[in-house]
Amino acid sequence: MRFRLLIGLLAATACAAPAIAKPAKEWIDPATGHRIVRISTQGGTSNLYFTQSAFTPKGDKMVIKTPDGISVVTLSDWSIKLLVPGPHLNLLFTGHISRNAYYATRARDDAGGPFQVYAVDVDTGKARKVADVAGGSIGSINADETLLLGQYTLPPARVNPDGTLIRAEQGSNAVVGGNTYAENRPDGTPYTYADAKTRSLHRRLKAGFPMEVFTQNLVTGERKTIVASNDWLNHVQFSPKDPGLIMYCHEGPWHEVDRIWTIRTDGTGKKLVHTRTMNNEIAGHEFFSPDGETIWYDLQTPRGQVFWLAGYNVRTGKRTWYHLERNQWSVHYNQSPDLKYFTGDGGDSEMVARAPDGKYLYLFTPRMIPDDAEIPTADADKLIVPGTFDQEKLVDMRANNYKTEPNMTFTPDGKWIIFRANFEGTTHTYAVETAK
Repeated sequence: MRFRLLIGLLAATACAAPAIAKPAKEWIDPATGHRIVRISTQGGTSNLYFTQSAFTPKGDKMVIKTPDGISVVTLSDWSIKLLVPGPHLNLLFTGHISRNAYYATRARDDAGGPFQVYAVDVDTGKARKVADVAGGSIGSINADETLLLGQYTLPPARVNPDGTLIRAEQGSNAVVGGNTYAENRPDGTPYTYADAKTRSLHRRLKAGFPMEVFTQNLVTGERKTIVASNDWLNHVQFSPKDPGLIMYCHEGPWHEVDRIWTIRTDGTGKKLVHTRTMNNEIAGHEFFSPDGETIWYDLQTPRGQVFWLAGYNVRTGKRTWYHLERNQWSVHYNQSPDLKYFTGDGGDSEMVARAPDGKYLYLFTPRMIPDDAEIPTADADKLIVPGTFDQEKLVDMRANNYKTEPNMTFTPDGKWIIFRANFEGTTHTYAVETAK
């Protein structure tokens, strides 16, 4: 009798109108053949910016920002646990040697006033205050977790002609909390997203607000100005291996600025990493290699025409340039922990590359260009080492609105790439397996 009832129930269920399907937790991308896992269970969840450390030193856990606060993901089973409640908290990064995640008590605001930085143990959830910051924003922590690195736009307050506050990190017409740039030409037609963003960044650059890059000692509490300028200072990063090496940028439209700089924590060794030699040449979205040896950056000679991922060895000065096709150009790039691969997050047709079919997340395998006829060039050690990429498409991003930038990063074992996307209607955090 029970068996007959069960059969009847199954038949009735099969005939009933199907319920609205929930987004898939795991699937094989039909365009690429790669497995994708949606890690997040709540819309509005995002992983950290592509330059910010998100993993524990053992590589077993990752921190993400959820609508409820800061959460920790166990990478072995993708389970999520709320670590620190509070939607207002600003997740910063994880430590290089401890099992701490660091967060600030307010959202990023380079012109903002005092706030606190806390460290929370990802296993126990125990949090402790580690710094009282007088103002600005914190962007990085050094390799031995003794110094915070930040940037600060000095008072007085800055306002647009319409009376709205200029947010230093976003540009004068950006939407607070997002990256939506929109502007019309005099004839009423809209600029593309990329051009509207460039015009906004240009206005912010020309405003000439006094800024500084500073460190704050987590042992003594000392705050020290490393660089001071009326230029727009941004994108501050510590080397992941050298606790005394800082990278920062002069922000703005990239063709207008000498962007990428390094300096030591004692103020010595200030150096421009890339010198422009061509009108409309651009370089930016710089990041350190996992071993701290190389600074990689998006290079275009000129803008929107010829594309490279360029590398500068901070120890030897050696340069390596990998050429990319237009569709391979990516908003961001990142390098695998074993240094064998790169990933790129593609871009839409309104962005700088104007790529007709570039909305994919890629896996790139470097391939060096061999010597002609196998005859080494006599002065090769003084020249740029050229190469190209063999590409593999990992994720079909054609349904993604690229105003949500994927900001992808390899997991510590190199087997997955973490990224964000909105192709399910809201922002979620995903992982794609690098192997098919």
